[in-house]
Amino acid sequence: KQLALVFNRFLESLSETERRVFLCRYWYLDSISDISNYYGFSESKVTSMLHRTRKKLRAVLVKEDLL
Repeated sequence: KQLALVFNRFLESLSETERRVFLCRYWYLDSISDISNYYGFSESKVTSMLHRTRKKLRAVLVKEDLL
């Protein structure tokens, strides 16, 4: 339950674009190329966005002692 609360709080802290890209990839399992086409970003931009967002998530999980 605490993990869900922390995760939802993390998602709310992201910008709308970061949140949508993250959810497209990890909730809806869209491919990098589909996401880049949908948002008009290059695949490398989507990849780096996802990398930075995962890094932020990891920091939050470590801080909350969930990882």
